[in-house]
Amino acid sequence: MEQEKLEFLKRTTANIRLGILEATYSAASGHPGGSLSIAEILAYLYFEEMNIDPKNPKWEDRDRLVLSKGHTTPALYAALAERGFFPREELKKFRQADSYLEGHPDMKGTPGVDMTTGSLGLGISAACGMALAGKIAGKSYRVYAIVGDGEAEEGQVWEASMFANHYKLDNLCVILDWNGLQIDGRVTDVMNPTPFDKKFEAFGYNVVMVDAHDFNSIESGFAAARACRGRPTAIIAVSTKGKGVSFMENQASWHGSAPNAEQYAQAVAEIKATLN
Repeated sequence: MEQEKLEFLKRTTANIRLGILEATYSAASGHPGGSLSIAEILAYLYFEEMNIDPKNPKWEDRDRLVLSKGHTTPALYAALAERGFFPREELKKFRQADSYLEGHPDMKGTPGVDMTTGSLGLGISAACGMALAGKIAGKSYRVYAIVGDGEAEEGQVWEASMFANHYKLDNLCVILDWNGLQIDGRVTDVMNPTPFDKKFEAFGYNVVMVDAHDFNSIESGFAAARACRGRPTAIIAVSTKGKGVSFMENQASWHGSAPNAEQYAQAVAEIKATLN
């Protein structure tokens, strides 16, 4: 990857992480851990990969993103704000009664949100429907679904995967955020859904492993997904929960806890230090 593009994506990712912290701190609630782990993925999707138009969020031929792990809206909202779908100042209103930035995505109220999600397992199913609709209509748009590793404990994820393979949805790309932790602890201790690569392969996917925090790896993964014909792709993105904030990294306790003033200040300082 060219150095100029790499530096741009790193700055964009840092801004997304700052937006995640701003939203959860302002609301005194939210899910920072799993939001921080997908910051690079969202930066690449919204600024390199997806064919979208912030001035026309409902453009019929746009690429779609479904945040199947819908509790990580701080990351999605920060990315949408960074891309220009709405003012960044709105992040301070996250989860407030008069705000359109709800705790889970709302496609009717929030510019740039392509699917309402929250109940785990439903988002990937909706993404499959979008992809099939595109096939039937002869559209060229692609559909991306971000699924949590804890979410993969849901049987519906695998029912949707059977559907995706059966209908040869090569316009569907599932990104599994494998950060290893869910609200109750380690994913492999709660209800082990691994091995992810073998399972997705068994369901007929083209499987690509990437480092979720390395843009060269991410770029290669999405290129492989676009090149695949006749079947869906699953990108297994190995990530760190709470990435970028030292005291949040690899800590299940930050799954659904907001930082206090002191923690917020430290986290912001750490992320801003990466921009120097």
